[in-house]
Amino acid sequence: MSYCVNCGVELEDSASFCPLCHTPVYHPGRQAPQEKPATFPQERQEVEDINRRELAVLLSVTLLCTAGCCILLNRFLLSPRLPWSAFVAGACGLLWVWIVPPLLKRSLPALAFLLLDIAAIGAYLGLIAFLLHGTSWLYDLALPIWGGASVLFLLAFLLARKRSVISRTMLVIAGVGLFLLWLELLIDRWMGISYRPQWSLIVAIACVALLIPLAIIRMRPNLRRQVRRRFHF
Repeated sequence: MSYCVNCGVELEDSASFCPLCHTPVYHPGRQAPQEKPATFPQERQEVEDINRRELAVLLSVTLLCTAGCCILLNRFLLSPRLPWSAFVAGACGLLWVWIVPPLLKRSLPALAFLLLDIAAIGAYLGLIAFLLHGTSWLYDLALPIWGGASVLFLLAFLLARKRSVISRTMLVIAGVGLFLLWLELLIDRWMGISYRPQWSLIVAIACVALLIPLAIIRMRPNLRRQVRRRFHF
């Protein structure tokens, strides 16, 4: 039986410190316990910033190599008469417009990037029509769909700025309902049948049913505060 060298209290053989004065206990015959590595960092460390320029170069080279390999395969090995590689190259260019400019020019407003993305989608649709040697579907279906979706995106982007979560949710739901009505109208016109909304009308009614309670919550401040506390936004 051992005793504490500081206060003299009797210690158990397995004690590592005195229970009275908390003095560390040293046992000459016991092997010193090895310290286990910590399961979490002991010091706060900052995550290194990503070099956006290097990332943009890497993505550009990857997309360029993908497009170039497809063009070479199409030209010399696989179906040289069918220019399928042009579709892949156009898609790579579209991805480049979506990803690389925001990495390099962060100072530009978000609206500029949105307009650039919309223009890139329109250019890709034009490329598809050029490669397929047909423009009827482009003018009668694709471009109107692209135009309607672009207008709704721009309106939602401009109107949703500095608004509450409920207001932005209402804008998204209303935009979805209007776009689907517009889409069924274009499809019926392209197929040469009279416009009789069916599935889009069902979705629009469902959107209206969702908008009504959101509008009530938005107009009643007390109820809005309760919803915010409940869902933490």
